[in-house]
Amino acid sequence: MTTRIAVIGGGTGGLCLAHGLRKAGLDVAVYERGRTRAERLQGYRVHINPHGAAALRACLPDEQWERFVATCGRRGGAFAFVTEQLRELVVIDDEGGHDPASAHHSVSRISLHQVLSSGLDGILNYGKEFVRYEQGPRSVTCHFADGSTAEADLVIGADGANSRVRKQFLPHADRVDTGIVTVAGKFPLTDETRSLLPRRLTGGPNLVMAPSGLGMFTAPHEFGGTAVNDETAEIDPILFDNTGSYVMWAFGANAARYPAGLSELDGPGLRSMVLERVHGWHPGFRLLVADSPGETVTRIPLLTSVPVKPWPTGPVTLLGDAVHSMTPLRGIGANTALRDARLLCRNLVAAHRDGGDAGAAVADYEHRMRDYGFQAVRASARSADQFVSENRFGRAMARGVLGLIGSVPALKRRVFRDQGNS
Repeated sequence: MTTRIAVIGGGTGGLCLAHGLRKAGLDVAVYERGRTRAERLQGYRVHINPHGAAALRACLPDEQWERFVATCGRRGGAFAFVTEQLRELVVIDDEGGHDPASAHHSVSRISLHQVLSSGLDGILNYGKEFVRYEQGPRSVTCHFADGSTAEADLVIGADGANSRVRKQFLPHADRVDTGIVTVAGKFPLTDETRSLLPRRLTGGPNLVMAPSGLGMFTAPHEFGGTAVNDETAEIDPILFDNTGSYVMWAFGANAARYPAGLSELDGPGLRSMVLERVHGWHPGFRLLVADSPGETVTRIPLLTSVPVKPWPTGPVTLLGDAVHSMTPLRGIGANTALRDARLLCRNLVAAHRDGGDAGAAVADYEHRMRDYGFQAVRASARSADQFVSENRFGRAMARGVLGLIGSVPALKRRVFRDQGNS
């Protein structure tokens, strides 16, 4: 008997899963609330680590995989911990594999979505805003805002951090505000602007060990030369550009560190507010913020999932941010969703091939996913707390320890051998 699979949400994890299931000949459909491919486009880079790369290679057909590799930014430089005066504490060399399926990648979120949403004709359905599901004795009925319905034997909620599937399926699964707010922006890199920045800011990602209570992260995205820009040309040419290089930056602090009315500030207002808080920092950081177009600067409150206890396996399950959304401070949210997609795809394909029980395949997926998924949630929450730690002594100690590690190559290799892979 063929299992009809409905994926709710056309984001990174859901689309990756759909490709893998379709490639194996399973009956799958994706229901996306956006009305067009362009409606979901977002303007910042995303780091794909070896977990994410392996998942994409396993699930994507050759055409989409080759397109993904071709549209990634050029290989990034070494990751560094630096002070707010741009003094290097420790520099971690990029030792990713040469095989693209086991390497680190920098990719435009726009390009990634365009790659993943291609090649799914007849499967990816737009304008389908999920409202609720109704579980019957033999199948599950999905109800959409336009009045239409869809029948499935297995419903997979991949509809993001504000998942409606989760709210019905696991209403006790909470997301909480960490109390941390970040402001992010994009500094366009051209031949002229590149020469204005210190090499460290254009040469690789940096985590700034700033004075207590403040944090900053910067990362260059060097355009690789192959564009996927069929939808973005007519949209905002700065915020939604995925054909040019830039440095992405994110400044963070606890909400109490910001002025009242923060949510009412527009991009230029947010930029001015950050500039006030990095006064006295290295001129490179101030230039990075000051010369970022206002329309690229946005406020991002950090929320995180609360781990939940195991639930009975049934005809509904969850994937990615819908179940384990996390702060972006470790850069592993998208990669964890891709890892979900690969595992669930492998289990369902094996059950289909061997005539096994799809329920058992889902149960095994849920058991494993809760383990590594909520481990990632906890690690990201710890990183967020450390990013804006108010502990002056602790911050000073951390800077000293990082400086020591950076001066002992063997110790550095041991401490950071799994950097970016967890």
